[in-house]
Amino acid sequence: MGHVFKPTTKEDYDFQKKNFGNAKSIIRLFTVKIQRNATVYLEYNGLKIRTKTLDDGYFKFSIPLTMELPYGWNEYRISITYKDEEIIATDTFIHPPKGKWGFISDIDDTFLISHSNSFFKKLYVLLFKNLNNRKIFEDVVHHYDALSRAGRDNENDKNAFFYVSSSEWNLYRFITRFAELHALPEAVLLLKDIKTSLTDFFRTGRGDHNHKFDKIKHILEFYPKLKFVLLGDDTQQDPFLYENLCKIFPITVKAVYIRQTGKHKKQKTIDVLKNLESMDVECCYFKHSSEAIAHSAKIGITTL
Repeated sequence: MGHVFKPTTKEDYDFQKKNFGNAKSIIRLFTVKIQRNATVYLEYNGLKIRTKTLDDGYFKFSIPLTMELPYGWNEYRISITYKDEEIIATDTFIHPPKGKWGFISDIDDTFLISHSNSFFKKLYVLLFKNLNNRKIFEDVVHHYDALSRAGRDNENDKNAFFYVSSSEWNLYRFITRFAELHALPEAVLLLKDIKTSLTDFFRTGRGDHNHKFDKIKHILEFYPKLKFVLLGDDTQQDPFLYENLCKIFPITVKAVYIRQTGKHKKQKTIDVLKNLESMDVECCYFKHSSEAIAHSAKIGITTL
C-alpha cells in the first residue's frame, strides 16, 4: 500500500532542520498534491501486477500468492511513470515466522512523546522539535525489543510488529525515520487517511478513531494463528477500542498494555482493564516501561 503524489525534493522531508525549518518541512507534508487514477506497478518474485490509485492517491494491492513465501521480511518493488520517467521504490512486507506472538502498538504517547492531551503543546512539538529532539519514553525500546524476540531461539527471527495510529499517512516518513533512529522493531505502519490541506494539519491525530479499530481487526483476522498483545495509552480511545477488540477476539488477544500519561490513573481506564481481566486478558496499566517489562516477564511472554 502507499500513495502517489506530485514529485517533491529531498529538502521537503528534512526533519533535522531546527525551529522554522522543521516547521516548514512538517507543513509541506500536509500540502502534498495527490495523483488520482495514476497507474502503479507491483513487482514481486517474477510477478508484475498493475493497478490504479484511488481518488486520494492511495493504492493497495490485495492479491493471492500461490508460491511459498520466505518467512520474515520480503522485498518488493513499486513503480510509476511520470513525464516519461520511471520512478521506483522498494520496500518490504512481512510473512511472520512460525511462532506464537504478534504485537500491535499505538505511536503517539505510547512510545513517541507527543502530548496528545494538550492541543497547543502537541502542535508546538510537532512543528518546532526536529527528529533528533523528539523524545521517546525511557526503556520502551528495551521492552519492544524483548517482545520482538519473545519465544525466538534464532536471533534473526523476530515477531511481527504493527504500529497503528491516528496520525495521518503524511507523517509516514517522519515516523519511520524516528523508529530507525531509536532502533525500534521493524514494523508494518497503518495510519489514517492522507490529508492535503493546511486546515487538515491543525486537526492532525484528532477526530474519529474508528479507523484504528478497523485496521487492527483486519490484522487479527489476517493472522489467525498468532496470539496478539495490544499496546496503547490513556490519552484518547485506546482502552475502549482494545476492549471491543478483545470482546470480538476472546482467544486471539492475550494481553493489553496501557501507558499512564498523566499524574494520576484514569478511573475509566481502570474500569476497562478490570473488565478485560474478567475475560482472562492480562492487563498492565503502567507509568514507566520498566513496569511493563516486569509484567511481560511475569506472565511468560518474555524473559528478563
